[in-house]
Amino acid sequence: MQHDLSLAGYGITLVPLYPWHANPLFGFIDSDMWAGMAASQPRNVDELAGLFASRIADPCTIAFALQSQRTGLMVGTTSLVDVNPDGQRADIGGTFIGRPWWGTPTNRASKFLLLEHAFGVLEVHRVGFRCDARNTRSATAISRLGATYEGTLRSHRPAPDGSRSDTAVFSVLRAEWPGIRDGLMERLASDVSPGADALAADALPHDRAA
Repeated sequence: MQHDLSLAGYGITLVPLYPWHANPLFGFIDSDMWAGMAASQPRNVDELAGLFASRIADPCTIAFALQSQRTGLMVGTTSLVDVNPDGQRADIGGTFIGRPWWGTPTNRASKFLLLEHAFGVLEVHRVGFRCDARNTRSATAISRLGATYEGTLRSHRPAPDGSRSDTAVFSVLRAEWPGIRDGLMERLASDVSPGADALAADALPHDRAA
């Protein structure tokens, strides 16, 4: 859905996603970083813009681009997906972050902001996460947030290469959020000194974001 939400903290701002964000973000995409994504790898800026447009058009998706507060660089995307007010649940998905920002607090900060919004504003009772079971990097990152592994959906969806992929499922429940929230805030506070930018990779030349 189109929205005007901005979520900020720990050196990043989540701003509403637009198709034009494909221009600064397409240069980060390669086959290794896209492996395990549900969507086929975009071959050009127009295809990535089309993918972003489909997310924006989905009434159950609140899609964001990730922006450095210090430099204004766009570094990735993430979304609240399958938002279900009646069921009081939502998932987090549609995430990719440019390789220069892997290993920085960027992913952790963005997920914290989404979880805080989901539990504090949308008042959901469950936030889910899903990833390709072969994508151990994503599964590890989800687990480190404090989410609980619930199981694996076998042969859950078609993969872009034509095979069938298994999907690993994780969740955070409302009753668990206060403890997880405190832990994430403690980690993020140690990640980012006062006035510093969580995106350590901003020190890289700006043409890395082209």
